[in-house]
Amino acid sequence: MTARIGKTVADSKPFWPETPARPKGAPNILVILFDDVGFSDFGCYGSPIATPTIDAIAGRGLRYTSFHTTAMCSTTRAALLTGRNHHSVGVGCLANFDSGYPGYRGKIAREAGTIAEMLRPHGYRNYMLGKWHVTPLTETGATGPFDGWPLGRGFDRYYGFMDAETDQYAPELVRDNTPCDPPGTFATGYHLTADLVDQGIRYLADHVADDAAKPWLMWLAFGACHAPHQAPFDLIAKYDGMFADGWDAERERRLARQIELGIVPKGTRLPPRNDLVRAWADVPEGERRLFTRLQAAYAAMLDHADRHIARLMDFLDRAGQLEDTLVLVLSDNGASQEGGPFGMVNAMGPYNLKREPLEEKIGRIEDIGGPDTHSNFPLGWAMAANTPLRRYKQNTHGGGIRDPLVMAWDKGIAARGELRHQFCHASDLAPTLLDIVGVKPPKAINGVKQMPLEGTSFARSLSKPKAPSKKKPQYFEMFGHRGLVQDGWKAVSFHPPGNSFEHDKWELYHLDRDFNEVDDLAEREPERLKAMVEEWWRQAEAHQVLPLDDRFAPRFADNAKRFHGPRKRFVFHAGMGHLPTDVAPDVRSRSYTIEADARVDGPTTEGVLIAHGDMTGGYTLYIKDNRLCYDMNVGGLHHLISSDRPVPAGDRRLGLQMRRRNDMNVATLLIDGEPCGRFETAVGFVAFISWSGLDIGRDRSSPVSHYEAPFAYTGRLRKVTMTMDDDQALDSETAAAAALARE
Repeated sequence: MTARIGKTVADSKPFWPETPARPKGAPNILVILFDDVGFSDFGCYGSPIATPTIDAIAGRGLRYTSFHTTAMCSTTRAALLTGRNHHSVGVGCLANFDSGYPGYRGKIAREAGTIAEMLRPHGYRNYMLGKWHVTPLTETGATGPFDGWPLGRGFDRYYGFMDAETDQYAPELVRDNTPCDPPGTFATGYHLTADLVDQGIRYLADHVADDAAKPWLMWLAFGACHAPHQAPFDLIAKYDGMFADGWDAERERRLARQIELGIVPKGTRLPPRNDLVRAWADVPEGERRLFTRLQAAYAAMLDHADRHIARLMDFLDRAGQLEDTLVLVLSDNGASQEGGPFGMVNAMGPYNLKREPLEEKIGRIEDIGGPDTHSNFPLGWAMAANTPLRRYKQNTHGGGIRDPLVMAWDKGIAARGELRHQFCHASDLAPTLLDIVGVKPPKAINGVKQMPLEGTSFARSLSKPKAPSKKKPQYFEMFGHRGLVQDGWKAVSFHPPGNSFEHDKWELYHLDRDFNEVDDLAEREPERLKAMVEEWWRQAEAHQVLPLDDRFAPRFADNAKRFHGPRKRFVFHAGMGHLPTDVAPDVRSRSYTIEADARVDGPTTEGVLIAHGDMTGGYTLYIKDNRLCYDMNVGGLHHLISSDRPVPAGDRRLGLQMRRRNDMNVATLLIDGEPCGRFETAVGFVAFISWSGLDIGRDRSSPVSHYEAPFAYTGRLRKVTMTMDDDQALDSETAAAAALARE
């Protein structure tokens, strides 16, 4: 119908477009996505960690025991959001870089619409909270482009963080398309998990107030339980005793519980410990206390998140929305191996080749989980989190790609507390949601023809316990690790970086009889294995997996060089907002100069001129006690200098000159170009500065140096200029390892 325009209103006919009607029987959808939570970590999957809210959701619905992801954060999110394989949509690896090949652009292709874009024409309002990480981090600055941000991919409102991780007490927050400050600090009791749930309740309260009949999708992606593992200290203390007897005993207990719950079949046995994991009996007492506390921080972070999910569920109930809301709780990949054999208290030091000796870590046990730590647990506890599976996140064995999935919907799932053992994959989620809503994927979105969905709906399993698994093969690939699941069998290979792909050893498992890949049948069934490996290559070619690329360091180095290009000078004018770390000046392993054009009113003038980072690492130039100061904080080790004379009143050029000389960093403070202080050190930003970004005129939340944030400048700051010399000698291997740990 179109409007008819006559000479007067009497002979005209207006036209108002119809509001899309809610598809009949379509539920609201709440997706709660955890980060780096292992297969066994929810209580209802065998863990002693308190997750009563998640367990109650499972008791009202279903638990899936063969839900598979893609081994990493960005990649699983791309598959979940689009219903396609992650290489197919251009996110074959991290969103941190673009390697130039179709499967590895670090950004979801426009031809692959998200579930938000697919539901929007059917009246859904779409709300995104938390971790995004499916657009290149070099596109997260003030000029975008914003087409890969949540509001550019179908969401109506967004509050969260764009990177792989963030500090839970001082997060790098974005509201819609603009960076914003967190509404509190550690000192005021702030924690990102609570904040995300507060915002989620706000969005839904607004929605109900405006039009409760409209359907909604909420995608709540916690930072928990990705490092840094940060949680209230009282919760951390609760778990020390629980895990005091170590990861070996914990694995045994979890397996027994999983068998009792029916999560794994009777007769399932634990595989040998993963590489580099010692028997707990061989761990010295001091290390035991350290490792137990690191695990306690992880457990507390999950417990803490569960408590806040309870607030969200309570709101849905009080608002009359719970009965008609499909709730999904899942993890994006297995527990993380990035803590290494000994775990970390502040990873910012090791990322920059500053050792973190065991004695130092043990001495900081009471700090773990607090605002000046960036902790991660050791391999042994990651192994326990993935019980009874082998290996970890990044790997294509079960420990990397098999994850918990809980689903409940009072109106649509009659089963209560049942298990589903069908194979399903992250790319199957969007087709399943469309199937439940009762709509087809659009042929075009915003004028862009859409590629077919590659996942298979498992909606039938909601009502049919023995609904068949997907029939077509499902490939896996991450950093050269490969796998294929087909007809109840799995072929898988572990790829040591730098090794020839032709020399990788393929293993073969009959998953229908061998839940956790313990009995390798490669030698007994060579023809089956050969056929599955050949099928893997066919799938790889069809889904843009090729060329295989295990080069960590060159890819990261090339991406940074391509983004910054020849630019060596940055001018930051007063009034500038927050600058994300990936678009800030790259001062790693190079000479540079900072100069602030500022008015000093007198001896009481103080505050930050420029700061990049947070308590765990970064640099800052500031005035305190009438002295110009510079602090290079590398993993909590402060290299601090103050000017040897007061800063005179008036218009001043206040600066810092860093020079690289014979592998040493030589820093010189400058007042109007004249030296006024100096230090020399071999320690510096070798590979990484900080997850936290850059501000001028203040240090917005977590202070880099010894002052209380924001320590805003009280004089007049006109601009800050940073100039980089062309002498960067980046250790690309170390930089790649640091960037990989971010994921």
